This record gives sequence, structure tokens and C-alpha cells, in this order.
Amino acid sequence: MDLVPHPDSPHSDNSGGGGGSASGALSPGASSAGAASALASPSRYESQKRRDWNTFGQYLRNHRPPLSLARCSGAHVLEFLRYLDQFGKTKVHTPACPFFGHPAPPAPCPCPLRQAWGSLDALVGRLRAAYEENGGRPENNPFGARAVRLYLREVRDHQSRARGVSYEKKKRKKAPAHPVPAAVISSSHDGNGHHYEHQMPPPPPPGAAA
Repeated sequence: MDLVPHPDSPHSDNSGGGGGSASGALSPGASSAGAASALASPSRYESQKRRDWNTFGQYLRNHRPPLSLARCSGAHVLEFLRYLDQFGKTKVHTPACPFFGHPAPPAPCPCPLRQAWGSLDALVGRLRAAYEENGGRPENNPFGARAVRLYLREVRDHQSRARGVSYEKKKRKKAPAHPVPAAVISSSHDGNGHHYEHQMPPPPPPGAAA
């Protein structure tokens, strides 16, 4: 993506003249400051987690009656997740819909839009981490409550049936291990009647370089 210089920036050149200008070059101090700023900038995950936490805090303040974080329980988390469904963009077919279980419906239908299970699952994970980062005790974390886990499981199973998609992770097939042949022991006799045993190294595995 091209960067658009700010018209008020002291480094922007609007004169159209050619040649290099000393004022347009970054000093070593400015370069190191820019590198430090880039390292200090939060990741995409951290930025999303902060936005989610602020949204949940706003929901608690708008709750009737208002709720403090200390009084928040798994039941309030479920209320919050159901509240978010009105902003969902995933079509979830009802059992009466002719496209129930159809992964690619050929026509539109009046079924409701909901939050996708994957979005809710990721949201709960971020809020669970944010709760403890903001002073909450792990044993009191409402986002880790059993009722929340059961709700997410029900949403996953229902959306899987309604949309005709599978949320099961595919297991990777392990390559068959080549058995290592045992060492070969050979015996021999010398001219004096003594018996010797020699341990021979196993042959190299198939495909190994000679």
C-alpha cells in the first residue's frame, strides 16, 4: 500500500523540485525512535482483545441494573453472547427451512443471521484472557464457566447441522515408520578351534544415500 504524506508534515515536499534534500532524510535518532514505536505497537490479537474487553465493559455499564465485573457470572456472559447475535452475519437455517443442512443454498431464505460459532469461540478465549489480565482471579473467571463451554458446544453442533458443515478438525495421517532391522551376528572359527562372534551393522534404510 502506498503511503500518502500528510500535507502538514515538515518532511512532505510539495514544491515538485528535484534533487535530494537534507531536510527530507531521517536522522539516526528518528530512525531508532520509529523502530522502537514499531516494536511497542500491539499485535492484531492484542488490539482485538482490547476492543472486545471495552465492548464487554460497555455492555455491563448499560445492563439494567448495571453490573460490576466482580458480580459478573457465567449467566451474564451467556446474555452477552446472545445479545451479539443481532449483529451476526452467518445464516443459520431453521429445521423447517428447505435448505436446512445444505452447505450451499441455491436461493435466499428468511432464516436468521447469527454469530458464527468460530467467532464466538475466539471471542470467549480473548475475553477469558483479558479478564485475568485486568485483575480477575482465574477461579472466578466467568468466561471459563461450565455453562459457557456447554453453550459454545451447543452452538457448534446446531450450526454444524443447520449449515451442513463440519467443525471437526482433520487428523493428520502419520507416515508409517520403517522398522530398523536388528544387527546381524555372525560367527567364525579360527584355526586353533576358538569361536568368535561378530556383530554386523544393520543395512541402511530404503532410499538412503550409499
